[in-house]
Amino acid sequence: MRPTRTYLRNAAVTLAVTGLAAGTLFAAHSAQAAPTVPATPAAANAVAHNLGASSAGSYVDASGRTVVTVTNAAAAAQVRAAGATPKLVKFGAAHLNAVTSALNGSARIAGTAWAVDPMTDQVVVSVDQTVTGAKLAKVKAATAKYGSAARIERVAGTFSLRISGGDAIYGGQYRCSLGFNVRSGTTYYFLTAGHCGNIASTWYSNSAKTALLGSTAGSSFPGNDYAIVRYTSSATHPGTVDLYNGSTQDITSSANAFVGESVKRSGSTTHVHSGTVQAVNATVNYAEGSVSGLIKTSVCAEGGDSGGALFDGTKALGLTSGGSGNCTSGGTTYFQPVTEALSVYGVSVY
Repeated sequence: MRPTRTYLRNAAVTLAVTGLAAGTLFAAHSAQAAPTVPATPAAANAVAHNLGASSAGSYVDASGRTVVTVTNAAAAAQVRAAGATPKLVKFGAAHLNAVTSALNGSARIAGTAWAVDPMTDQVVVSVDQTVTGAKLAKVKAATAKYGSAARIERVAGTFSLRISGGDAIYGGQYRCSLGFNVRSGTTYYFLTAGHCGNIASTWYSNSAKTALLGSTAGSSFPGNDYAIVRYTSSATHPGTVDLYNGSTQDITSSANAFVGESVKRSGSTTHVHSGTVQAVNATVNYAEGSVSGLIKTSVCAEGGDSGGALFDGTKALGLTSGGSGNCTSGGTTYFQPVTEALSVYGVSVY
């Protein structure tokens, strides 16, 4: 199972809370002392996971509180006991899972994407400018039966892989961006996007392809979007991310992204941009194939940024996959969770 996926259960949900409107933040019971140690995002995610169908997920709100969505008072009590803030929602995991299952089965159309938004208790279905006419009608029909549990949003531009020709890491006739340097024992590698790994067996650090970096040792796309390249040269490979201002960010650990997290992305085309995690376990249907389990963000990216690093301080989070829009007018970018790639290849950041 993907470690970053939102855990959704298929059990039926019965809303047993009365007298409260959906979206209400539960106040602590007067007889129960407020927790002295607030829950971390990881702890809140674990609580949401354990609640199963009684939760639609967790997030960090604008004030920095860790919030766990709940469908009943009993679940709210568990959330409070764990140090997080419960928020009453109408649908929860079982209903939202039915929506994504329907989309996975009937609406895998290039130019669409979907993910659960725990903040609104909905599945957000994104469609780009290529989805019109009969295609758009098909997407609308697949979501209409679920009413307010799903909403369709139009995004600027088209969903595309962020690959191009230029500088950074070069393979074949393309360029991508190096994500994170990793290692297994004394053997060193770097991670990049799977759609990059699919197009070249040898990678260089210059467009003339005279400065060898290494050879592709593994790649997965579509379905996933990660690849690993083994260093075969004497090039230095520090465990840092280039901030393109003369400095670097040291990366010391990896983590799963959480909704509401402030993040940065580094890539060879548009350099460093920041934004917020909007969803996890997202599905994107590119023209080249579908990828699931992605991190959806408000960070922009452009061609050539593919494979670049998504990070939060010293934590490695993801590898740039693709998205819509650009860094002039803004856009949406999706990232392959790095934790999955690290686990598959048996490597670690350093």
